Amino acid sequence: MNIHEYQAKELLATFGIPVPAGHAAMSADEAVAAAQQLPGPLWVVKAQIHAGGRGKGKFKELGPDAKGGVRLARSIDEVRAAAEDMLGNTLVTAQTGPEGKQVQRLYITDGVDIAQEYYLALLVDRDSGRIAMVVSTEGGMDIEAVAHDTPEKIETLTIDPATGFMPHHGRAVAAALGLSGDLAKQAGQVAAKLYDAFLGTDASQIEINPLAVTDGGELLVLDAKVGFDSNAMFRHQDLAALRDLSEEDPMEIEASKHDLAYIKLDGDIGCMVNGAGLAMATMDIIKLNGAFPANFLDVGGGASKEKVTAAFKIILADAAVKGILVNIFGGIMKCDIIADGIVAAAREVDLKVPLVVRLEGTNVAEGKAILANSGLPIVAANDLGDAARKIVAEVKQVA
Repeated sequence: MNIHEYQAKELLATFGIPVPAGHAAMSADEAVAAAQQLPGPLWVVKAQIHAGGRGKGKFKELGPDAKGGVRLARSIDEVRAAAEDMLGNTLVTAQTGPEGKQVQRLYITDGVDIAQEYYLALLVDRDSGRIAMVVSTEGGMDIEAVAHDTPEKIETLTIDPATGFMPHHGRAVAAALGLSGDLAKQAGQVAAKLYDAFLGTDASQIEINPLAVTDGGELLVLDAKVGFDSNAMFRHQDLAALRDLSEEDPMEIEASKHDLAYIKLDGDIGCMVNGAGLAMATMDIIKLNGAFPANFLDVGGGASKEKVTAAFKIILADAAVKGILVNIFGGIMKCDIIADGIVAAAREVDLKVPLVVRLEGTNVAEGKAILANSGLPIVAANDLGDAARKIVAEVKQVA
């Protein structure tokens, strides 16, 4: 689960992490009121969407010469003008895709005189199973571009969970940023508090870009991107309340109601699979056969008829879907039970696109018999390769 920048900064501030003063606004009047609560004379008006690159983004409705989603304002009138420009319009960035995202919230912050910008992020290093700190002197830039063009400017250190964050980790962060004296001390303190925030909120990512040194010698978090492990939100009802459903895909929201792992993709072959690894393999083999998956969908190990029906409805809600591939390995989930669910779901949703089903595992013979005797135009497949070839061929015929 992701949250907005203003929410992230408010959260980090509770852990003692230094952030500039700022207020959220949902209207131009609120933006003006927010600016009037700050000392000025410089304010920053920031569009709040779940995507990076806002400053370089463009608004669909404002034309190619319009400014992006992060603007400096040197008067209250400029704050209002920026707010009226942004609210209700669609901001397109490198991370939103061409469809962009509508701006419904703003963040008005105090302007800061910046001497230097750095990058600091905390992530889970899956290779070591530890929290990793990614540090770079190239703050304010696209970190992917830095990693590609100048990887030597990125340093990564991992933290042993048995010891937690230690003073030497803080010194390592400061050294990687090239800081000394009081700034090195501040960097160590910020890194330690970010580690506490990461653990304390069950975060999956905390990205600070930029972490800035002001002209006054103060280290400040100027932008923050924070995401949490959704599986841990039952422990953090206060954080779960920060979820902004308008920033999420409606089909992904519906899938979460049925405990389905669903991610929308750009292809035209819908996938329904049990098990994340098998789902990844299914998507790979579809691409190997020259087509593209429309989604990742894992129904889990014990899907019921109702869950399968919900999965079919979610897949078919995507207008781009021209065919569906069901790939089930029956272990805990028996093949005859899943076959009953597939037949019932196909009838209930009045399926009009090709459906290829590959079953294997417990009660597979019974499951295949149910599909064969259903009277529905379900294409059976013998293995995963056969299934992929058949659904790609069926979709090409439809096209």
